[in-house]
Amino acid sequence: MNKNVLIIGFARSGAAAATLLLKEGAHVTVSDPKLDDSDAKVVALKQQGVEFTTEQSDELLVGIDLVVKNPGIPYTIPVLVAAKEQQIPIVVEVALAQKYISDNWVAVTGSNGKTTTTEMIAAVLRKKSNENSHVLVAGNIGVPVSEVAPKMTQDDVMVTELSSFQLMGMSQPKPHIAVLTNIFSSHLDFHGSRENYIAAKMNITKHQMPSDYFVVNYDTEEWRQLAKQTEAQVVPFSREGNSQEGAYLKEGNLYYQQERIMSAAQLGVPGEHNIDNALAAIAVGKLMSVPTADIAQTLSAFSGVEHRLQYIGNFDGRKVYNDSKATDIEATEMALSGFNEPVVLLAGGLDRGDDQMRLLPALKKHVKSLIVFGETADKLAQVGKQLNIPVTYAEDAPHAVKPAFLQSEPDDVILLSPAAASWDQFPNFETRGNLFVDAVKKVAHSQEKD
Repeated sequence: MNKNVLIIGFARSGAAAATLLLKEGAHVTVSDPKLDDSDAKVVALKQQGVEFTTEQSDELLVGIDLVVKNPGIPYTIPVLVAAKEQQIPIVVEVALAQKYISDNWVAVTGSNGKTTTTEMIAAVLRKKSNENSHVLVAGNIGVPVSEVAPKMTQDDVMVTELSSFQLMGMSQPKPHIAVLTNIFSSHLDFHGSRENYIAAKMNITKHQMPSDYFVVNYDTEEWRQLAKQTEAQVVPFSREGNSQEGAYLKEGNLYYQQERIMSAAQLGVPGEHNIDNALAAIAVGKLMSVPTADIAQTLSAFSGVEHRLQYIGNFDGRKVYNDSKATDIEATEMALSGFNEPVVLLAGGLDRGDDQMRLLPALKKHVKSLIVFGETADKLAQVGKQLNIPVTYAEDAPHAVKPAFLQSEPDDVILLSPAAASWDQFPNFETRGNLFVDAVKKVAHSQEKD
């Protein structure tokens, strides 16, 4: 490569990008104001010749050929604005790895459901894998693509979850199968407008060819119109039965075209939104020639994804779920729709200016008690008060666990589904979810002692 590359933001994706760039012969500098010199990865990369700095001034751009930024860092910070003015290309980590991905590439995006859908698709496709063909999973799901893609063979299948941040930083993604689970209003503080957000999401299919496939949710007119923008073959999926050309729900059963795959009641995870996810996985499975019986068996056994409506267990008669990945209102609405039991809801987080009153119908139908925290606590409290639902303030999600147990009864559901990002109190939704789970186990254990 013989290029000078500046990485903005370290974290796992930055470390993976630096490692790959070194192998390609680049000279790498990493800039991160929160740099931890004692980090083992920092120490190892320094020994390999990577330079590190906490500075992010324009001077860093002297002689730089390429900038690789952490997906979540906005393009509006001064060093990136300067890079753009100097016409230095700015990409994200996954863009570096794209050239290593074979033709067997399945890419998944959407406002909600993309992690579960990615895992469902990977599980289904593993039914066809063998010693010469493996299913690799990477991307926004937690594993940087550049850690995995260079090891990929022509027979392997790569399934990637791609966020709008990642897609915005990729020039020409061209998956063989692109999946769009849905589009709502998310991350508008980053993208500036819904139009920009949609454009970033649609980059997943923008460069597909007629030999490729675009698997897309057909349950709103907007999404059906978006499908007209692709050159790929459109394969719809619809819980509302809006098309029978792909995967759809009919009379309680999941179909692909005219073939019954399984009963919706057989799915291993609850909620109507998981029917959407399963339909997308069925469509990809059929396009990749996975036998119907294997698809049904896999989706029946699928037990969910960590932090996405993850079942923690039954404690003193209460079913507890960790849905920390519900970082927007629609995700929490979907989570609540999966329960018939009374729900004690734990919610709150980063205030992006969303109208929390949009949660009112879902809370009215499902929630018996509301425990709020974070920047959106007051807004959520107003929703609860309007419905005469008891509202309790807590310091954060872990501290909301004890009052949740006190306010619940046997056969109730205790649900962490924040309807907001975690960044006001935690570095990511995983940390928020893990600390919540730890708190649940501690509170439950203390009650057993009592």
